[in-house]
Amino acid sequence: MLIGTGEGGAAEALARVDALHTGLTQIALEGGDLRGIAAEVARVLEVGVVVTSTDGRERAGALTPDHRDQLADHDLIDPTGRLRVERIGGQGAPVGAGQVRTLRVAAAGTDLARLVCIRPDAPISSDDVHALERAAAVAALVMIREQAVAAVENKYQGDFLRDVFLHRAGGEEYVAEHADTFGWDLRRPVVVVAAEIDPPGPDEGPVARAVRRLWQERFAAAWRQVDRTVDTGIPCVDFSSEVVSLLPVSPDSGEAVAGEAVVRRVVTAVAGDKGGGRRPFSVGVSRVALDLDDLPAAYAQARRAVEVGRRVHGGGSTTFFDQLGLHRLIALITDDRELHAFTRDVLGPLAEDTTEAVDLRETLQVLLDTNFNVAEAARVQFFHYNTMRYRVAKLERLLGPLSSDPHLRLDVAVALRVLEIAAP
Repeated sequence: MLIGTGEGGAAEALARVDALHTGLTQIALEGGDLRGIAAEVARVLEVGVVVTSTDGRERAGALTPDHRDQLADHDLIDPTGRLRVERIGGQGAPVGAGQVRTLRVAAAGTDLARLVCIRPDAPISSDDVHALERAAAVAALVMIREQAVAAVENKYQGDFLRDVFLHRAGGEEYVAEHADTFGWDLRRPVVVVAAEIDPPGPDEGPVARAVRRLWQERFAAAWRQVDRTVDTGIPCVDFSSEVVSLLPVSPDSGEAVAGEAVVRRVVTAVAGDKGGGRRPFSVGVSRVALDLDDLPAAYAQARRAVEVGRRVHGGGSTTFFDQLGLHRLIALITDDRELHAFTRDVLGPLAEDTTEAVDLRETLQVLLDTNFNVAEAARVQFFHYNTMRYRVAKLERLLGPLSSDPHLRLDVAVALRVLEIAAP
């Protein structure tokens, strides 16, 4: 423990700081990683140490089971294992008779990570903090080096997976063997998962491109880390605006949708408890791809599922292509112009994006849901019965004999579904 009291204590503290600095410098020069840094800090300072992402996802650590129990007992670990660094803050938080502190790991004004230190039996002294600041500086150097290498690797892996999705990566055996060099297993059934960060809300204002890129990098890192806990052979790449992951599944699992359990588990782990500045995101999941030839279609399904899910359910949704129902058939029509033409032909002025058109479409949907029971539709919309009768008459003047023509009602119902996923 570093307690700088008296001349002897100050000398001992200085000696430990120097010893730590020497050890960390050696680790950095020898190409060591964050695990080595965490272990060295824990050994010299006799504390528990963990390096996390800026939102608290563990990247490397030297924590004993007792340390983890202490953090959990003080509600500093969420159910997915994320450290709640936002609750600890820069001034630290009490843990039993001791303390836990966080320090920023930063370079060039950019947050890279958090260095979390726990001492359950005594406070963390100013000398400790001084030593930890040196450790954070070395960790920043190591992370910058790792990021430079990872950026090249991720681009190469992303380009390769794009080629697979475009049927231009080569023969099946070559693709599988090339994937092996990345540690990927493409010789098994998978579902393609496409995940996108949801756009900022209107109250957030404009967001700089650099900030968006930081969000995306953290998002991609979270997916890669969670995927590794499921299976080390899962391909996971950052496509700049989305993260694409190929999760292994068993088509004969008996689930209503193959792979739903593993997808839900991964999405829950990535989302955590929404703390630490995590961004909400939407996910689209393909049908099962049994072999490499199925992957291009599966990727298109996942992309479409994201778009449809966000359009129908809003942000933060997880949408399975096999659960889209009628939307699934509509999603297979890739020509948006044809979809727009269909809605205009069927709905006429109701296809427009005006207040009156939106209001009448809502009434029309309620009428369809109640099988054109005017009294029930009036009750659902809190209208007087005569008001609803007037609206029915207006709708039939615009669209035709809806109350008596089941084929027209079907066309109108489909057109309303099309409008849910294709902007007017």
